[in-house]
Amino acid sequence: MKGIRPIVFFPPALLAIAALIYSLVDNAGFSVMASTANNWLLDKFGWLFSLGSLAFLVAVIAVFFSPLAKVKLGGQDAVPILSDYNWFAITLCTTIAIGILFWGTAEPLYHFAGPPRGFGIEPNSPAAVRFAMSTMFMHWTFTPYAIYTLPALMFAFVFYNMHKPFSLGSTLTPILGDRAIGKFGEVIDAVCLYALILGMAASLGTGILSLAGGLSYQYNIPNNTMTYWIIGALIVTTFIISAGTGLMKGIRILSDINTKVLVFIILFVFLFGPTVYILQLGTEGFGEYLTTFFQRSLLTGAAAYQNGEGIDMWGQWWTNFYFANWLAWAPITALFLGRLGYGQTIRKFLLVNFVLPAVFSGIWMAVFSGTALRFELDGKGISGHLEKGPEYTGFAVLGNLPLSAVIIPLFLFICFICFVTAADSNTNAMGGMSTTGVSPESPEPRLPAKIFWGILVGMVSVVMISASGIGGIKTLSNLGGLPALFIELALLIGLVKIMYNPSKYDVNKKDYDSDGKIIPKVTKFIKG
Repeated sequence: MKGIRPIVFFPPALLAIAALIYSLVDNAGFSVMASTANNWLLDKFGWLFSLGSLAFLVAVIAVFFSPLAKVKLGGQDAVPILSDYNWFAITLCTTIAIGILFWGTAEPLYHFAGPPRGFGIEPNSPAAVRFAMSTMFMHWTFTPYAIYTLPALMFAFVFYNMHKPFSLGSTLTPILGDRAIGKFGEVIDAVCLYALILGMAASLGTGILSLAGGLSYQYNIPNNTMTYWIIGALIVTTFIISAGTGLMKGIRILSDINTKVLVFIILFVFLFGPTVYILQLGTEGFGEYLTTFFQRSLLTGAAAYQNGEGIDMWGQWWTNFYFANWLAWAPITALFLGRLGYGQTIRKFLLVNFVLPAVFSGIWMAVFSGTALRFELDGKGISGHLEKGPEYTGFAVLGNLPLSAVIIPLFLFICFICFVTAADSNTNAMGGMSTTGVSPESPEPRLPAKIFWGILVGMVSVVMISASGIGGIKTLSNLGGLPALFIELALLIGLVKIMYNPSKYDVNKKDYDSDGKIIPKVTKFIKG
C-alpha cells in the first residue's frame, strides 16, 4: 500500500467492483439503470458533445499553425526518449487502433442499411454507400484524434514545462492555479480513473469478443463464457509480462510488431481485394466527408423531429456515442501520450499524435470499409454475419480473399497484440496517477499498481460481457464522457491562455527573449 493516493485509488476501484457485483446479482436491473442513464446523457448533452468535439479539433489545428508550436516540451535542451517511428507506433497502437479492427468492416454495413432518417437517404442505395464511407472518415480520423491530442498536449506542457505533478488535476493549473493540485485535483483524477476503468473494460470486452468471434469463425471454437475467460487471462498475463519490462522494452516491441503487421494487412487487402473500387469509393467518400463535415459534426437529429417518433436518434446512437466514449478515455490516455512527447516540439507532437494516426486510420477505413461494402454489393452476404455479432464481419471479409487460412490467423494475432498494448499503456497511466513518486526523472509507476489495475479491468470485462454483453459495459463507459467533456472544455480554455502568452507559464525562461518570443534552438555542426 506504500505510495498510494487514497482519494484517487480507492473510490474508482470500489465503484468498479460494486458495478461488477450489481451486474451479477441483478443483471436486468443493472442493464435498465445503465441504459436509462445513457439515454438521458445523450438526449440532454448530445449537442454539447458535438460542439465541444468540433471546438477541440479547431483548437488543435490552430495550435499547429501558431507560434506555440515552436515550443519544445521539456525545454530546448530536452532530448527525445523515443525514435520518431517508435513514438508513432506506440501512439497508433494505444489509441483507436482497437476500434478500427473491430468496427472497420461492421460499422459501414450498419450505415448502408440504416442511414439517418433526417437525411432522406434510401437504405441500400448508392447514396447510402457514399454516406457509409464518408461516415467512417467522420468517426475515425481527425475528430477523435483531436479529442485525444488536446489533453495530451496540455498534460505534456504542464508536466514538462510547468513542472507540475503527474496528475490530471495539474492540467487545470493554467486556469485554477495551484488549487488544482490539491484535493480538488485528486477528485478529478478519481472521476477520470473510474471512467477509464469502464472504458478499458469495454475495449477489452470488445477485444475478447473479436478474438472469440475469429476463433469461432475459423476454427469452430465455441463462442462462450469459458472462451472469454481463457482469452481474458491470456491478454492480462501477456500485459503483465510486458508491463514488467517498462516502456522502453515491452510496449515498444509490441507496438513495433503491431504496426508492421497492420501495414502488411492493409497492403494485402488493398492488393487482393477490389483495388480500383477502394480507390474510387475512398476518393468519393472523402469528398463527401469534406463537403458535409460541419453538418455531420453538429448533427443532433432535431430537424428530423416527427410527432410520435421524436427526433432522429441516429446522431446520438453513433456520432455522439463515439465522441462521449473517446472523451471518457482521453484524459487518462493523455497522461501516457503526453509523457512520450519529452524533447519534441509541440508541432511535431501534434504531427505524431494527431495528423499521422488520423491519416493511417483513414487509409484503413478506405481499404476495409470499401472492401466490406463492395463484397456486400456483390452479394457475398457480409451483412448476414451481423446477426451473429459485429465481431464476425472482419473475418467474413478476410474469408472472401485469397490465402484466408493465413491472413485470418494473422489478423487474430494483431487483435491480441493490440489489446495487450492498449492495456499496458493505459494501466501505466492509471498506476502513475493512483500512486506517488512519478516524475520526469522517474517516469515509471510501481509495477504492483499496474498489475492491480490490469487484473481488475480484465475481471470486470469478462464478468460483464458474460452477464450483460458488450452493450452494457459500453453504455457505462459512455457515461464517463460527461465529466470528461467538462474537463476537456476547461483544458481548452487553459490552452488558449497558454497560446496567448507561453512564456508566462513555461518555467524554461532561457528559451524566451525579453519580449516573450521563443528563441530557436541553434544546432551546431562539427566537421570531422
